Amino acid sequence: MSGYLTGVLVVLAFNVMAAYAVYLPLAAGQLNLGIAGFMAIGAYGSAFLTNEYMWPMWAAIPAGALAAGLTGLLIGLPVLRTHGIYFAMATFALGQVISALFLNLEVVGGAAGYPVTDYAGPNVVFAAAAGVVVLMLYISRTRFALELTAVKSDATVADLLGVPVRGMKVAAFALGAMVAGFGGALYAHHYNFVEAQHFNVLLSVFTVLYVLFGGTQTVWGPLVGAVFFTLVPELLRASDQWRYAVFAVFIIVFMALRPQGLVTAALFRLFRRRAPEASS
Repeated sequence: MSGYLTGVLVVLAFNVMAAYAVYLPLAAGQLNLGIAGFMAIGAYGSAFLTNEYMWPMWAAIPAGALAAGLTGLLIGLPVLRTHGIYFAMATFALGQVISALFLNLEVVGGAAGYPVTDYAGPNVVFAAAAGVVVLMLYISRTRFALELTAVKSDATVADLLGVPVRGMKVAAFALGAMVAGFGGALYAHHYNFVEAQHFNVLLSVFTVLYVLFGGTQTVWGPLVGAVFFTLVPELLRASDQWRYAVFAVFIIVFMALRPQGLVTAALFRLFRRRAPEASS
């Protein structure tokens, strides 16, 4: 495998992990625009443990993910009192605050960035992304996923049926933050450098686009959206001057014609029905 292809696939793996971090709270009807902030917590937290306390990488990365998850749990309790656009704006502000904090924190390099000693190779990143996908597939088959869908569809009815609405939203938000922190920790150890400028609002917005484009009705939507947004611009690289314009026009037209996203529940059911027929 060439270095270029490996680099593209590594970027795809990070995008997949970030997309599922957004998907989890979105499955409960909460749009998190601060996902980059939780990635920064995982990146800086794990890097600090590796550099300053000589933790092995296999322990520092989960610790960074756990730190992001606990932050999401603590912040989610007050933030989830807001709804709709107010929740989105609150998480947007949260992401900006976290990024600004690390940008001015000299103990981790401040604006100059923070080098990381241990290195996570491409195969580690690929395995981690595959593990996140498998985890999401498992969660999609549990009662937890059904309750998230109920909360998203109608929180009042879900509450009447005995679903702990607030607890489900907090759990989805914290779990999404943990996945984001896990991806951020791997990012730090793969590229051996962390800078707060990378974890900006554009990273959060693009990640949300992956999920909305792929579709939020099934667990496969974020994966498809991340693959599309990562690989298609590379395929259009031959027309370098126009590729982003062509790509943007395609997205606008597609979302106008199919606002529910590329992968829907109806399309997934149709595929599952035809698969046995094709094998027979």
